[in-house]
Amino acid sequence: MKVVFTAPALTDLDEILAYIAENYPQLIPALETRIRMTIARVREWPQSARIFEERPGVRVVPLTRYPYRIFYRIHEDRIEILHIHHSSRDLWKK
Repeated sequence: MKVVFTAPALTDLDEILAYIAENYPQLIPALETRIRMTIARVREWPQSARIFEERPGVRVVPLTRYPYRIFYRIHEDRIEILHIHHSSRDLWKK
């Protein structure tokens, strides 16, 4: 199944990578690999992540080893990445 990122998710990703590059540049390759692996798992098993109760039709998967969660929605022909959220921040409000 095809995976697409929404504009807000791409903004989240850019902000996360900019922060990590500035503060922990040695972590960039590992973080990028973990993101790719998590997205690949979602692509392979889209129903495997838990349902995010606060948003109907949205699932959330943790980014193992890193304090981020990926929120996505399953469509008939694609998986839509909606948001990438740092777990220490308030819940997704937008």
